Amino acid sequence: MLNAIGCTEMAAMLRGAAAQIRDKHEMLGKLDSVGGDGDHGTTMVRAMSHLEKAVDAASGKDLKTLLYDVGWGILGVDGGATGPLLGMFFMGMSEAAEGRETLDASGLAASFEAGLAGVRAQTKAQPGDKTMVDALVPAVMAAGCAVEDGGDLLSVLRDAANAAAQGAAATKDMQARFGRARNIKELSIGTPDAGATSVSLIFAGFLKGVDTNA
Repeated sequence: MLNAIGCTEMAAMLRGAAAQIRDKHEMLGKLDSVGGDGDHGTTMVRAMSHLEKAVDAASGKDLKTLLYDVGWGILGVDGGATGPLLGMFFMGMSEAAEGRETLDASGLAASFEAGLAGVRAQTKAQPGDKTMVDALVPAVMAAGCAVEDGGDLLSVLRDAANAAAQGAAATKDMQARFGRARNIKELSIGTPDAGATSVSLIFAGFLKGVDTNA
């Protein structure tokens, strides 16, 4: 039973996210090729490589430092807005973990919320604009609702992952208002957003990293 998220559990979550991205990176590239340059999958793989380096070097570090190092590494990844936005998500999470050796369900949900705040400080995109925000916002909201309902850590992760997946799937029917895809206007309708799909994979990986039944 998962009672708390410490560095070991967070490292497992992060590795789970990386595994999901690596497994689906070709699909991410295909999604991005509709209106974009098709490099989102390779960009995400590079981001996950930085993530894994930070995790590998995390021995003896606390949660805040681990998440900060992950965010800092991803911030420098070339490839449009992916590096800055995803990097700021983890940097935001690190701020919420300051002074804490472990995170309970409420603490984990709060860290996701802080991560979202970091993203929102970097982009004007809102739900409905067909970006990663369309998966991230519902994931964070679902995590918070799980806590309000008395859910445990796995409930927070499971509900966040499900909401992120639903949010990403919903972008199929949206017209892009950000990124290169906005240039093709209504032709962007019919394909899920690559960034939102990446977020859904990350949250699915968070869950699988610590729940062998996921």
